[in-house]
Amino acid sequence: MFNFEYYTPTRVVFGKGAADKVGQLVKAQNCKKVLIHYGGGSVKRSGLLDRIKASLSAEGVQYVELGGVVPNPHISLVYKGIELCRQEGVDFILAVGGGSVIDSAKAIGYGLATPGDVWDLYEHVKTATGCMPIGTVLTIAAAGSEMSNSSVITKEEGGVKRAYDDDLSRPRFAVMDPELTMTLPDYQTACGCTDILMHTMERYFTSGGNMEITDSIAEGLMRTVMKNAVILRDEPKNYDARAEVMWAGSLSHNGLTGCGNNGGDWATHMLEHELGGMFDVAHGAGLAAVWGSWARYVMKDCLPRFEKFALNVMGVEPGETPEATALKGIEAMEDFYRSIKMPTNMKELGIAPTPEQVATLARMCAAATGGQIGSAKVLKEADMAAIYKMAL
Repeated sequence: MFNFEYYTPTRVVFGKGAADKVGQLVKAQNCKKVLIHYGGGSVKRSGLLDRIKASLSAEGVQYVELGGVVPNPHISLVYKGIELCRQEGVDFILAVGGGSVIDSAKAIGYGLATPGDVWDLYEHVKTATGCMPIGTVLTIAAAGSEMSNSSVITKEEGGVKRAYDDDLSRPRFAVMDPELTMTLPDYQTACGCTDILMHTMERYFTSGGNMEITDSIAEGLMRTVMKNAVILRDEPKNYDARAEVMWAGSLSHNGLTGCGNNGGDWATHMLEHELGGMFDVAHGAGLAAVWGSWARYVMKDCLPRFEKFALNVMGVEPGETPEATALKGIEAMEDFYRSIKMPTNMKELGIAPTPEQVATLARMCAAATGGQIGSAKVLKEADMAAIYKMAL
C-alpha cells in the first residue's frame, strides 16, 4: 500500500426534505450575499428554486441568480459569473444541480479568489490561491463533485475540456435529497450510474499497492450501483434505489475508494474529456463508450486486478486462465452497460470520428496529460490513438 491523506470537510445533509434546510446552512456560513447558480429550467419547473429562495429569505439571506449551465459547462458562463459576483458583492456560491453546475460554481469560486484568468488553472499553468466558499444542493447523482476537489470546464473555442483538482474547492456542505433526482430522464440516470462506477474503477484498476479494506469498499460500491441502476431502469421512482445511488456517487469521488493506492489510473476519464470537448457527448455515456476498449488494451499489464474485478464485482465463473477470467469480467461489464442502455463503442454513442479527428483526439489527450497517463498501463499518444480506434 501507499501512504495517503484523506480529507473530507464537506457536511452532508441527506434525506427527504433536506433542501428546506438550505437557508440555515447558508446563514451558518456568515455570508452577506449568495449567488444561486443552476442549469436549465428543471429547477424552476420542479419548484426547487422557489423552495431554496424561500428558505434563504426566511433566514434573511440576500441572493442573486445565474442560470444557464449546460452539460460540459462553459468557461464563458464562468466569466459571466465572476463578473456578476464582483458587481453584487457575493461572498458565497450555492450550486443547485448536478456535477456541471457544481463544477461551474467551483470555477467561479476560483476566479473570484485567484488573480488572473481562471482558465489558466485548467491549463495547469498556475495554481489556485483561494476559492470562494461553495455549498451544493444535488439534483443528479453522478459526478461526485459535491464532495470532491474536482472541477471540469470546457472552453468553447476549440472544444477544449480540462480538469482542475484542488482541496480549496471542496464544498462546505452538500444537501442530498434522493427525491430531487426522480424527475431525471432515464438516460441521465443511467449516465450518472456509469460515472459513479467509473470514478470507482479509475481508482481500482491500478498497478502497485492496494489495501484490502479499500478494495472491499470499492467492490461493494460497484455492486450496489449496478444492482440499483437496474432497479431504477424498471422503477424510476424507487426512493431507496435513488438513495443508494446518490450516496454511492459521493463516496465514489471523495477519495475514500482510493485510500492506499497510487492515485488511480484516470486514462478513461482523460480519453472521454477529449470526446466531450470535440463532440459534446454526455460524460457518462462517453465513458461507457471507451471503457471496454481501454480495458482490453491495458488488461494484460494489470491482469490480477482485472481478474479480481471479474470474480468479486461481476461474479463470473473463473475461466481456464486468469486472462480468460478477466475477459469475461470485461464482457460482463459491457453487458451491464447495454442493460441500462449505455453505449459500448462510439457508433452506439452516435459519433463517428474521422481518422484525422482520432489523431487530434489523441494529440489533445496527450497534451492535456503531459504526454502520458495511466496506472494500469502507462499510455502515450500512440496508445491513446489505438484505444480511440478500437472504440470506433
